Amino acid sequence: GEIQGWNVRGPHAYFKLAEETEDGKASLNVQFFAPAQAKLKPLLMKHRLRLADGLKVRIFGHLDYFAPSGQLGLKMSAIDPRFTLGEMAMQRDEVVRRLVAAGMYDRNRQAVLAPTPLRVGVVASSSSAAWADFVHELERSGFAFVLRQIDVRVQGEWAVKEVSAALRTLGRHSDLDVVVLIRGGGSRTELATFDDEAIAAAIATSSLPVFTGLGHEIDRSVADEVAHSALKTPTACAAALVERVQAFRHSCEQAWTAIEHRAQRAVAIAETEVGDVARSIRHQ
Repeated sequence: GEIQGWNVRGPHAYFKLAEETEDGKASLNVQFFAPAQAKLKPLLMKHRLRLADGLKVRIFGHLDYFAPSGQLGLKMSAIDPRFTLGEMAMQRDEVVRRLVAAGMYDRNRQAVLAPTPLRVGVVASSSSAAWADFVHELERSGFAFVLRQIDVRVQGEWAVKEVSAALRTLGRHSDLDVVVLIRGGGSRTELATFDDEAIAAAIATSSLPVFTGLGHEIDRSVADEVAHSALKTPTACAAALVERVQAFRHSCEQAWTAIEHRAQRAVAIAETEVGDVARSIRHQ
């Protein structure tokens, strides 16, 4: 079922395991006591899962009857992480299929990236290490990057709404060259925010190219799938912009060097021709 009403009280956690069918909604109170949490912590960390509201799980435990209220509950003792990962993968694949069908999957990759993307719109949490790392990498380059940042929550209940709104806002600015979406690493369940169709649609329909640096080297989110360029980390995202500007500067320097050499040759040829004319006049 789906975790609903996740509530931590002291060392213990409580939630409802809910399932909706055509006949209605069924729910069961679950108690996830501290000893069971300690036992399952290595397994959850291995699969980078964090239990939270909205997560679909298959759990195991022992039924517990509370006589005073007549309620039947479950004392959780184990979990099948493959079930949750499989559900997340199926949901992600379904979002991708809808984006492909709507013609949005490759749309942002067709946006033209400026040769010098110095005016950057950034969607990030301003209190995060991801934002600090991104800014530091740009400052280290010495180039005159101009940043316009919208502070958003990148996990939790309001993350999808805030991130998608920020992407739409920055994507409409004609005085920007590129939009960047960044966050640091986290659990699979936290990063699942970026599998949401609303965020993917905001990226796909942006008139500006969108770069993602979502801090997860193994997983690839739907946001990465539809972005113009998907980088592994916020720092790598900044480095890609710096490399783009460096490449343009290098090509300009090469062009100026070629112009200088060509001009020098033209002047030398002209001097020779003038000298020849001068000598021919002198001998007349």
